[in-house]
Amino acid sequence: MTIRFDNVTYRYATGKGGLSDISLEVGKGELLVVIGPSGSGKSTLLKLLAGFMEPQAGRILIAGQDIRGVSAQHRDLGIVFQSYALFPHMTVLENIAYPLKLRRVGRDERIERARNALREVGLANAGDRLPGTLSGGQQQRVALARALVYKPKALLLDEPLSALDAGLRTDMRDLITHIQRAANIATIHVTHDQEEALSMADRIAMIHEGRLLQLAPPRELYDAPVDTTVAAFVGKANLWPGRVVSPTLVATAFGNIECVASAWQIGAAVTLLIRPEAVMPITDDDGQGKGPRQEDKQPGRPINRFNGTLTQDRFLGAVRRYDLVVGDGVITGETGYRGIISGVTISPDDVRVLPA
Repeated sequence: MTIRFDNVTYRYATGKGGLSDISLEVGKGELLVVIGPSGSGKSTLLKLLAGFMEPQAGRILIAGQDIRGVSAQHRDLGIVFQSYALFPHMTVLENIAYPLKLRRVGRDERIERARNALREVGLANAGDRLPGTLSGGQQQRVALARALVYKPKALLLDEPLSALDAGLRTDMRDLITHIQRAANIATIHVTHDQEEALSMADRIAMIHEGRLLQLAPPRELYDAPVDTTVAAFVGKANLWPGRVVSPTLVATAFGNIECVASAWQIGAAVTLLIRPEAVMPITDDDGQGKGPRQEDKQPGRPINRFNGTLTQDRFLGAVRRYDLVVGDGVITGETGYRGIISGVTISPDDVRVLPA
């Protein structure tokens, strides 16, 4: 089954929020993650698809059928909420079997299907327990099993992992993607967590102020954002205003930056994007050259080299994220190297030129 939004618009009476002329399609078996800041419209998109509201313009189609006027309970969509929404007085097995009971599936069959669903989420022995005796992660697994037990046309996930701690979120991300792939079901997952989106999605839809800014695979969204709004929201970013002075140079507060600017007119105002992991440390721990001196790795090639003062130096476990003050500006870098950093280099190939 596929999901399609055709020029969908919805505005709230307050005039704030909503969606404006959204068009996108989710294919069978695809996991689309929708991201954006608070109030961007991502939850509105989910509510319109679920049938809690109707679009004021445009169409929403499931399997090619316009679902305008179809009630929420008849859209045949599996939904997992942030709050889990489990019935506290029912056992885990009864919770999972409940959608089948509503569809008048015989008792023996619904119990068997519910037990199979429990096994798929790794809770085969929890069927007789009440939801209140489970951890948050276990309750989320039950909610996922309940959403899929009746084989819905599509799966909707409304920030389902936001209430879990960091370690458990990682495990649940892997479980959700595994089960979603096995079910081969079109899925829309709304989240504010960029790492979650990048690690789970087949494609990501970035929504801002009700408009779809970019729809792309995770690597493309991260490496080639369409503008500074996307670049700043997805991951960490150095964003430098500048002006094109030649096909290979952009003038900035840090000086002339070597990069590929041939697609831009001379004099055009632009913004340069450099991801922190592309900022390479110049190191020489003991004065004898034993550190990996990055400027020597590509002799003869143009390189952007900066010397400055290291200020913030954040140890994050596998990496460190540091700020190098250069003149009146700051360059943020990220590296696994733990020695002394005396400066940084940036390859022209790692500089992206974006609209100002």
